[in-house]
Amino acid sequence: MDRLIYTAMTGAKHAFLRQAGVAHNLANASTTGYRSQEHQFRAVPIQGEGMPTRAFVVDAAVKDVLDQGPMSFTGRALDVAIKGQGWIAVQTPNGQEAYTRAGNLQVSANGQLQTPEGYAVLSNSGPIAVPPDNRVSIAPDGTVSVVPLFGTPNVTDAVGQIKLVNPDPASLERSADGLFRQKNGQPADADPNVRLATETLEGSNVNVVDTMVSMISIARQFEMQVKMLQTADTNARSADQVLGVNS
Repeated sequence: MDRLIYTAMTGAKHAFLRQAGVAHNLANASTTGYRSQEHQFRAVPIQGEGMPTRAFVVDAAVKDVLDQGPMSFTGRALDVAIKGQGWIAVQTPNGQEAYTRAGNLQVSANGQLQTPEGYAVLSNSGPIAVPPDNRVSIAPDGTVSVVPLFGTPNVTDAVGQIKLVNPDPASLERSADGLFRQKNGQPADADPNVRLATETLEGSNVNVVDTMVSMISIARQFEMQVKMLQTADTNARSADQVLGVNS
């Protein structure tokens, strides 16, 4: 069988994988704080007795794009967005610390500040509890303050400070739950230089136009690889016919 089939097959396979990644990004184009992903491939020349005229495609890595997403003012007191680099620390159900850029926070029925997915927002001393019947505000440094709706007016109490971190991007990896964690499993140190934009949300950093262009380009690449497979099959059938006539 012509080895062209194998080289074209790897090209088609990885074009399909890349298309799946691009589709996933496009599906999250409106997800708050979503970081897009890029599949990185490379060509590996086939070594053998002949000349290295052909190459396989291999999946080198999946890169997380950490560029800032668009900021939009919402006017909602519990909406925050990271300015520049940095992350909001949250606690997963198994007690581990993880990081997110999604700042559409809320207060649970138990009075705990958390993300819409139910992950508790952390301070340096643990989850942040918000007493009932209070108006909540969040300062740019992450300080969470409450003002009682009843009783003595204009009495502001700080109930905690959101842990804001900024670890080396190379030390982070994305988990299946969409949160980022340090590869060494250790919690990152709080960074006082990380600041929040209050009453603001950061959108996904997926560029919809570029992503659509990528989808079209990858679809053409996949079609080209399939056509090469068909060409190799046609060549093989023609060769069989020639050999059959001469035998």
